Amino acid sequence: MWRAFSGRDASYVGVFHVCVKTTGIYCKITCPARLPKRENVEFVATPVDAERLGYRPCKRCRPSSIDDEPDWVKRLEGELRRDPLRRLRDEDLRRLDIEPARARRWYQARHGVSFHGYQRAMRLGRAMTALRDGESISSVAFDAGFESESGFREAWSKLFGDPPTRATRRGHLVAERISTPLGAMLAIAATGEDGPRGIVMCEFLDRRALETELDEIRKHHRASIVPGSHELLDQLRGELEQYHAGVRQSFDVPLAPVATPFEAEVWAELRAIPYAETRSYADLARAIGRVGASRAVGRANGRNRIAILIPCHRVIGSDGKLTGYGGGLWRKQRLLELERNGQ
Repeated sequence: MWRAFSGRDASYVGVFHVCVKTTGIYCKITCPARLPKRENVEFVATPVDAERLGYRPCKRCRPSSIDDEPDWVKRLEGELRRDPLRRLRDEDLRRLDIEPARARRWYQARHGVSFHGYQRAMRLGRAMTALRDGESISSVAFDAGFESESGFREAWSKLFGDPPTRATRRGHLVAERISTPLGAMLAIAATGEDGPRGIVMCEFLDRRALETELDEIRKHHRASIVPGSHELLDQLRGELEQYHAGVRQSFDVPLAPVATPFEAEVWAELRAIPYAETRSYADLARAIGRVGASRAVGRANGRNRIAILIPCHRVIGSDGKLTGYGGGLWRKQRLLELERNGQ
């Protein structure tokens, strides 16, 4: 790690972070600041680990401001955004100076599928929209890069569990990673039979309960989650950028949280907490007419899957201290500081 850091080897970006004991800051491996002495450096895996040790993010390289994706991943994602229906094969990756095995491992580790599986899911997600708009299965299959309609139907059934004609009669879920100053988030939009419905998830990628939450959302909607683009995700990304820039205090993108009646009641009260203000769990319990139900309110708070927009970060202990937050207490503190400074 020291050799990689001293050589500013960008291929290790995101693999580990550098903490400098003498300054109390942590950096990306490619930070342009002067190289510290070896004895004054320790290495950690993530920004979360660095913050837990008391280090502050470097203002030059801003280690927590992006998703720490290597440059080759950004180039690859750019290719996919320019032509989502293009089918990049191994030889195309090599022309982009990307080793196919490296792409396979990276996408497998972060998305649970190979790069080619990721591409296929994106194309099928866009195919869902096209079929809903009335296009024929044969034309959609060709546009999605499949050589035959039967191959398209087989891939579709494996992903969605139903044949195309049946799956398009119910909703589907589209997911996208969104970079924020506090780390990458996974956002999911649900689309109903009659079009856009709302955001069902907006969570930090390092949240421990993320896999469980994804399973719950899949089961509730009886649908697969596919990577792709969606107008609600575009709106969400823009509003989050404005929020972090201190120019937005509320969100307009529609939400469609999966909740029990009690959770829905608690989350509605969370959304009523004004920007830059806080409430205790006891305050929330009283507000919904459930005095003495602070613990139940706390559990409902922890079950919130739409961070920031349903502002569970504005709930603190009765003694005024910060309490648990699924995204980490350091993020909770940052969000509250952002709102206080943004007024």
